[in-house]
Amino acid sequence: MIKIVCTSCQKPLSLDETKLPMKEVSFPCPACKTKLTVDRRNLEMGAAAAAPQQVAPETQEEGEGFGAKALIVGNDHPALRQAAKLIGCMPLHMAAAAQAREFFVQEYPPVVMLNPAQVTAPPLESMQPIVSLTPADRRKAFFILFAENLRTLDGNAAFLYGVNLVVAFKDLAAFQQIYREAMAYHERLYAPLTAAAKALATQ
Repeated sequence: MIKIVCTSCQKPLSLDETKLPMKEVSFPCPACKTKLTVDRRNLEMGAAAAAPQQVAPETQEEGEGFGAKALIVGNDHPALRQAAKLIGCMPLHMAAAAQAREFFVQEYPPVVMLNPAQVTAPPLESMQPIVSLTPADRRKAFFILFAENLRTLDGNAAFLYGVNLVVAFKDLAAFQQIYREAMAYHERLYAPLTAAAKALATQ
């Protein structure tokens, strides 16, 4: 299953990519009826990993393409854009954390990729505007810190820097698997809280 987000109402949707034809298809959002477009050829994770030249060029900007956005904050990097595409997200770069925060509270992109110019001791001052969101807002996204000088999956560093996951640049080749495992753990961890929030919302 792959997850996309409606470009209009931001409703998260799950699609079984194995049932999609190998071409661009359009369908209405079940919530707001906005026309959504998905191209399975862009979702073929294994093929994209094996043949990066088949991935769409880095011309996608906000509002184009398909699916959910991955917000890259700080330094832009081709490897991060590629990593975002491998997990089915459209990369969108914002250099300033304050600008990224403003965008976040309007769009709530499900993935936020932090790539500061320099990783200092915690707290990461340059990223504070986007990291210091309210807990309710923070739970709407998965925050990933990319750094040369940190260990991938270092839980202590993730806690100290206020992110969900730490990934070293040298491990980007395995990012898709790292992300899946970390996200699965994250969802299990927050499942009781999510269930309680849904129950309250329906009352």
